[in-house]
Amino acid sequence: MSSQDRCCDPVSLASLLVESAVGLKRLAGPSFEQAHDLPHQSFDLLVHLARSPGRRLRMSDLAAQCSLTPSGLTRAVDRLSEAGLVARDSCAEDRRGAFASLTPLGAERMERALGSHSSRLQEIIAEALDQPEQELLMALLGRLRDRLHPEVAPTTPSG
Repeated sequence: MSSQDRCCDPVSLASLLVESAVGLKRLAGPSFEQAHDLPHQSFDLLVHLARSPGRRLRMSDLAAQCSLTPSGLTRAVDRLSEAGLVARDSCAEDRRGAFASLTPLGAERMERALGSHSSRLQEIIAEALDQPEQELLMALLGRLRDRLHPEVAPTTPSG
């Protein structure tokens, strides 16, 4: 199989995306969790909320974006709520629905963690991609994510 054929193979492409994400977590995750006493899953939830309109998402959308089962998300949000980082709000349009929203304390905690995490990720990514390649990858992944998760705020150059 030529590199041209492999590049266009959707199974290979999806596999490379997943392997890259797993590799980033493996290289950056443990030091991040230890430095900030914030499990990666919790940070992931906080980032999704921070990047969403109104800093909140329906629980079902948040579960889908974070690849968690509804019960797994409930447990994670309960832990974050007990820590004062996330609030659970009822949905006026659907009494069965609920939103998870980032509290001011959650936003502050996330911002503190973002600095060092961003620096470590930049070190890892810069070893493989130069700045124009990073910008192109960001744009392409943003388009893919927006197509797969239209409920998320559209990707902007900063985020």
